[in-house]
Amino acid sequence: MSPAPFVFQPCAFSQPAFSPRVSPEIVNVVILAAGQGKRMRSDLPKVLHPIAGKPMLGHVLDTARQLGAAKICVVHGHGGEQVRAALDAPDLAWAVQEPQLGTGHAVLQALPHLDTAAPTLVLYGDVPLIRAATLRRLLEVATGDTLALLTAHLPNPHGYGRIVRIDGKVTRIVEEKDADDAERAISEINTGILVAPTDKLARWLPQLGNRNAQGEYYLTDIVAMAVAEGIAVATAHPDASWETDGINSKAQLAALERIHQRNIAEILMDAGVTLADPARIDVRGTLTCERDVFIDVGCVFEGEVKVGSGATVSAHCVLKDCSIGAGARIHPFCHIEGASVGAQSLIGPYARLRPGAQLAEDVHVGNFVEVKNSTIAAHSKANHLAYIGDATVGSRVNVGAGTITCNYDGANKHRTVIGDDVFIGSDSQLVAPVTVGRGATLGAGTTLTRDAPPDQLTVSRARQLSVPGWKRPVKKPKS
Repeated sequence: MSPAPFVFQPCAFSQPAFSPRVSPEIVNVVILAAGQGKRMRSDLPKVLHPIAGKPMLGHVLDTARQLGAAKICVVHGHGGEQVRAALDAPDLAWAVQEPQLGTGHAVLQALPHLDTAAPTLVLYGDVPLIRAATLRRLLEVATGDTLALLTAHLPNPHGYGRIVRIDGKVTRIVEEKDADDAERAISEINTGILVAPTDKLARWLPQLGNRNAQGEYYLTDIVAMAVAEGIAVATAHPDASWETDGINSKAQLAALERIHQRNIAEILMDAGVTLADPARIDVRGTLTCERDVFIDVGCVFEGEVKVGSGATVSAHCVLKDCSIGAGARIHPFCHIEGASVGAQSLIGPYARLRPGAQLAEDVHVGNFVEVKNSTIAAHSKANHLAYIGDATVGSRVNVGAGTITCNYDGANKHRTVIGDDVFIGSDSQLVAPVTVGRGATLGAGTTLTRDAPPDQLTVSRARQLSVPGWKRPVKKPKS
């Protein structure tokens, strides 16, 4: 039995199995996504900027769904209607934060949508790479009435809120702008992600004050409230610091994109895929690879792409929603979308396969050939400079250079049918609807407007004529 193919889904990292003490099925998830993101210098709401081709908020939603959360509430504000239009789904509740007065104020807007009998996990729409495994670990320490914080130790904690401990126990969080020198020296930082008892949140949030450097209502102030009530504050940590990195600028967006793509590359290579350069690949969807696949530099994979065993995808190709058969070779600079390529086929360089192109095994589609909404049977070839659109092409057909199927009459599309073992000479035009019979030959330069009978030569060009004594015009001198 052959091994199952490797499937990579960039927003669904594999997770270790374990049983959290807090059942994810009864967890509320609140995702804060109301910020304007001024530093992005864009009219697009910050949380809609893409990582791996998907809005960063979409990644966070995917992770929340992996937890099986029964209730997910997105708090939106700036560009809220645009955000909701892009990502709305039946399992989501939406709360508006207007004006934006801080994280505590944001979670307060979500309270009416939450089940107070279940704990609440707070996530951020601009922190796209947080992993479900890390969140499950956080949920595991959120037992009973415990307040659980996701913290991290950074060599340079500048800009982050610091975790203040006494005798090892968390007592409060102090924000950078409100911290003194001793507190700024603390390396343990607050990521902002936490799990809190929802009934306690309902009591704590209305009590928050805004007497701080920002004049905002900090969600982190609930830590001191919990400590004052004798409620335990537990912590968990991510496996990698990039999991909790937020995005506030295009530079940070680009940096996290490369981290994410490098993570994808590592997983692909661990599964047996050979990458010419792990730093030069972009996966923006689901990539399924069988054994011994080779991917050269600069390739982009979008949507759902399947690559068969032993196939090669050469440099600078774009593959979207397509399948590549075993042993096929995609030469450089090809664009393949909504198409299927059969085993052992050769494509490109500089070929374009458009939606509906279905190629059987050992089909050759060469440089500057475009195929759209057509089927090409086994062992057929169109090696250069051709357009095959709305056509059914049989086996062992040779399509000469410069051949086109004239499928559009200005109003409607029409189909061309080409039988098995047909030879089409160069610079031919097949004006659809038209059929070329099995074994037929079309002479070079033929414009076919009627069906070509099988096993015959069809030619439609003027008789060659040579004119003795003819002189080429000479350019007149300027006066």
